[in-house]
Amino acid sequence: MEYALAIENAPESVPAGTGVLLVHPSTAQTDRIDTDFLKTDTDHLLVVSTRTTAREVEQKLEHYEVDEDSATILDAISVERGYTRRQSDRVQYVSAPDNLDAIVDRVEAFLDSHEGKLRVSVDSITEMVYYADEKRAIAAVEDLLELLAEYDAVGLFHLARGVHEDDTVASFSELFDGVVELDEDGAVTARF
Repeated sequence: MEYALAIENAPESVPAGTGVLLVHPSTAQTDRIDTDFLKTDTDHLLVVSTRTTAREVEQKLEHYEVDEDSATILDAISVERGYTRRQSDRVQYVSAPDNLDAIVDRVEAFLDSHEGKLRVSVDSITEMVYYADEKRAIAAVEDLLELLAEYDAVGLFHLARGVHEDDTVASFSELFDGVVELDEDGAVTARF
């Protein structure tokens, strides 16, 4: 099975099981790339948010006209920040961005309970590293990439370049089938 990619300067499509790393400046606006990825050639999508609340994710999806009926949001920041939460079929919560086992379990549950073309967005690895540590974040990303392969899904994982040492960016980049880089001016380059 192939998935259309809808990312400029990247291949038109990628095989099921592909994981893509989006490396961007910490100040860059990644919403356009993320939402184009999510709304193209998709039956069901999961947004794992360790950086913004479910409400903010919902607003982003609505603004960029992503089909919200096909979306599930896993919010890993609201509990940590003490915000009010309302769990539903479409919005789920884990206790904190460092609860990586719960994040992996919820992603697996999503993939296991949906059929068709499945996309996962993880925004962001940077927060996982910040709240947990690099070693645990790498292990979690490896687990998530294995799940994408097992369930014939595709995923886009965010990593803020300026926050991490070059070695850290390189360590994560090695895990992925493709790396898309967004620069300060909004130019996109990709290598697969």
